[in-house]
Amino acid sequence: MFFFLLRRLAQSVAVLWFMSVIVFAGIYVVGDPASMMIPDNVTPEMRDQMMAALGLDKPAYAQYLDFAGRLLDGSLGRSFATGLPVTELLASRLPATLELAVAATVIAVVVGLPLGLVAGRWPTTPVGRALTFLSSLGFSLPTFWLGLMLIMVFAVILGWLPSGGRGPTTALFGLQVSFMTWDGLRYLLLPATNLALFNAAMIMRLARSSTREALLMDYVKFARAKGLGQGRLIGVHVLKNIMIPIVTVVGINFGGIIAFSVVTETIFGWPGMGKLLIDSVNALDRPVVLGYLLFVVLIYLVINLVVDLMYSWLDPRVTLGTESS
Repeated sequence: MFFFLLRRLAQSVAVLWFMSVIVFAGIYVVGDPASMMIPDNVTPEMRDQMMAALGLDKPAYAQYLDFAGRLLDGSLGRSFATGLPVTELLASRLPATLELAVAATVIAVVVGLPLGLVAGRWPTTPVGRALTFLSSLGFSLPTFWLGLMLIMVFAVILGWLPSGGRGPTTALFGLQVSFMTWDGLRYLLLPATNLALFNAAMIMRLARSSTREALLMDYVKFARAKGLGQGRLIGVHVLKNIMIPIVTVVGINFGGIIAFSVVTETIFGWPGMGKLLIDSVNALDRPVVLGYLLFVVLIYLVINLVVDLMYSWLDPRVTLGTESS
């Protein structure tokens, strides 16, 4: 276990460094922050002073070395637009994004996994065919269009739910959350559903195919021969053996929900990190964009580590010492 964690830590550091180079190079060639931050009517002397204050007067490699040095010190620098530390900006938006991601993941699992089991157990019935069609439809609908339709139906036509914003929040373990109150939950429901539907469709299709494959295995035939009921057969024997691919998809999708919540947060005005990213891109606020992207890479690395650890718990045949072989 110790050597496994040590190896993964070394790999994570290398990935973070490599991604920092790629991300910095990509951000550096896109636009000129000085044209957004510095007014046109300033004198050349004032412009030079402001460029020096932002660190934009240095060549690209020197700017990256400054960024890497701050990163080693645990700092992501300060925002060009607000002057606030990037870590402070991200930390202020992180609870809203995490709440949205967790809610969307819970909805996706609660909806997708049982329906996938049903579709896999009875694939040729009308119900199974209908569920397969719905899962294909969930893959096909664009997130931005689906979000607009949800607003149109449930907020404009029916008036059941608010169309945007986060609503009232309550402190929970020092974090502000919405789901503790009914009013806050009403604001959370539409954006969480919008994020969850694509992932629910993916989980449903994976559970369906894994269930159909598992039902052909010898251990299921033996369990049937012993006279086990359908509920115990599906809910215990089949479910436990299809959980490894499900856990993989749920883990990776959780990171994807955080990374790609930009569209949903923008449509619904949800004050999370995705909306902060859009505002920072529009303002060419390099430190915030860099900090956000590196944070997303870190989230993926942590999730992959957790998924690997869960493999050994779900399947004793998987050992961490030989995981990479």
